[in-house]
Amino acid sequence: MRYSIWALAIAVGLSACTAPTADSPPRVWQTLSGEAPLVIAHRGANGELPEHTIEAYTLAIEQGADIIEPDLVLTSDGVFVVRHDRYLADSTDIADHPEFADRRRVEDGRDDWWVDDFTLAEVRTLRARQVRPDRPTEFDGLYLIPTFEEVLDLAAVHGVATEPEVKSPSQFIAAGLDPLPELVRILRLRGLDTADAPIAIQCFEPDFLARLNGEIDTPLLMLVFQMQELEPDLDPLIPTVALEDMIAFADGVGPYKALLVDSEGVDTGFIARAHALGLPVHPWTFRDDDPVGDGADIETELRRIYDLGADAVFTDFPATAVRVRDAMAAE
Repeated sequence: MRYSIWALAIAVGLSACTAPTADSPPRVWQTLSGEAPLVIAHRGANGELPEHTIEAYTLAIEQGADIIEPDLVLTSDGVFVVRHDRYLADSTDIADHPEFADRRRVEDGRDDWWVDDFTLAEVRTLRARQVRPDRPTEFDGLYLIPTFEEVLDLAAVHGVATEPEVKSPSQFIAAGLDPLPELVRILRLRGLDTADAPIAIQCFEPDFLARLNGEIDTPLLMLVFQMQELEPDLDPLIPTVALEDMIAFADGVGPYKALLVDSEGVDTGFIARAHALGLPVHPWTFRDDDPVGDGADIETELRRIYDLGADAVFTDFPATAVRVRDAMAAE
């Protein structure tokens, strides 16, 4: 197991957690490192600002996030820009650009504009918008679409780690744009290809992570969800990749949170099984405005996951996750 981003509690400043009082012993965390869990700003502080913008990442850092998470997609000229999806209509103002009207096309049943049909210069003319209509929209149309390297620059200036996700690599490969060479180039150029680099690369595709594992020593995170989404008759607690299989190429696991706690709010044992294999656990995604199935509010949900030993949490509202973690540290 590589030295990894999940051991960076000291390096990225988790000493900022509220200290226990003189009358109480330090909290014993159930994380692999024994340190307080890390807070990952999922697409930045996107509960408040349009996702995947420098402004959303900056706000997340100001709110105390330890790690910022950019999603990586490729333009037609092979540059990583930061968007959650290949399609652009939901998260940008591209529909307001008549010069791109004839670039709309249908792929896999979706009629949209696709990032790999556009150059970086063209993407730079777009502005970000809030994806969820129940969140603030007054910042729509104000912020640029950043490149991956711009997000890395921001993280370096502020001394926080990054946890980028490579989106849909097999789809980009089918389009003639393999993400791996450009990713490896950037990581090597910036000295982020080592086991102790302040970065971890995540992906839902095990074949891509296995390839990447052969090229660099950067920590790798295998993202998983419920196999039941693909095969409805299966047990809802079966992940898309077994823990025992991913240890050959991954250094940690990022499970959908329903794999950790069942619909009754009961621990499934997933974290304990992962920890027994030496795998840190980074569940996704915790949202103040999206209550869980058993009716728990966000503070209850976060406390439960922290108590179970999650090593980090992905959240759209990093201020809340930091506040709850620090309150627990002080108890």
